[in-house]
Amino acid sequence: MIKSLHDSWVPRAWRRFRAAWTQGLRQQVTGTGVAYTAALGVVGAGAFISANNLLFLIFAAMLSTLLVSGFISRLGIAGLEINLLVPEHISARRKVRAGIRIRNLKRVIPSFSIHLAGSKESGLDAILYFPVIPGGAVLEEAVELYFPKRGAQRERTFQFSTRFPFGFSERREMVTAQHDILVYPCVDAQPKFEELLQGVRGEMEAQHRGRGHDFYRIRPYEALESARHVDWKATAHTGDLQVREFAREQDNRVVIYFDLDTDAEQWFEHSVDCAAFLAFRLAERGAQVRFVTQEFDVSFPEEGDIYTILKYLALVSPMKGKAPAAPDDPSSFQIVFSANPQRMSSLGWGAEHGARVLGPDAFGGAD
Repeated sequence: MIKSLHDSWVPRAWRRFRAAWTQGLRQQVTGTGVAYTAALGVVGAGAFISANNLLFLIFAAMLSTLLVSGFISRLGIAGLEINLLVPEHISARRKVRAGIRIRNLKRVIPSFSIHLAGSKESGLDAILYFPVIPGGAVLEEAVELYFPKRGAQRERTFQFSTRFPFGFSERREMVTAQHDILVYPCVDAQPKFEELLQGVRGEMEAQHRGRGHDFYRIRPYEALESARHVDWKATAHTGDLQVREFAREQDNRVVIYFDLDTDAEQWFEHSVDCAAFLAFRLAERGAQVRFVTQEFDVSFPEEGDIYTILKYLALVSPMKGKAPAAPDDPSSFQIVFSANPQRMSSLGWGAEHGARVLGPDAFGGAD
């Protein structure tokens, strides 16, 4: 019985103490406040010891000033609302220009000397200062936000603080901004990514040589070639036979297969970034890209755009035990991400010349 009472009483006491301590942290006494409180104590002690009416009047005025300061500080920081104005497309580990909108819900009473800071996960590094926020007013401020990880985010915590009017204490209030934000994987170049992209571009350009409708380049004539593709203007300019070369449209297609069957979390996240980087850069180049996983298959520009793939990669997670499928488009250039390259090769991925199968050692020991 005693043990049961002890087990029930101690947690309740601890919760009450923690709640009281957390509530107390909303207002922190400053150095000015400590000095003022010490002076208040000295004046009060002198008034009671000497029974001097003048000291009592001074003590009462100082005490009322301290109480009014706390009331005004609490009233000024109350009723403030915050909203985020973020761009539609956000990439992880890249600062983005955004906006913060602060609304004073108090119709008449203004708020003075307000500081706004973000929590660690909010992405806001700077501290904003608002000298005055009129009653019922809405203020907007341009800021830079930083998102360290991909994924969906909804709540971001910020802190209002003020030392108005006399700086005796700093009152703080935590607020939460409700805003649905989807953060794409990082599409910036990382170690090995740029080297991989250059290699892929080189292999694709080697395959693009052929007879199509899109002009590729002018090159010297080779023996046994048809004369109907000779560029006579270039020939007259150089004095040697020059041939117009075109790109075959079907060779401008890239298939990126992303194998979700893995439990290597670090390698998986690195592969997500690399796949997003390659797809984004190939889209800038104008390539036709088909992105395939065990649960996703989309081609752009026919069925969507690059952001369709980035949105998927923002939320994708490993699917251990989900076997990959064999390739159904062997004529396209293939880029495969898999923690088990041998299995992908046995299925037929990477059989074409120049295809890339990227395993755990593809990024210099990222796992």
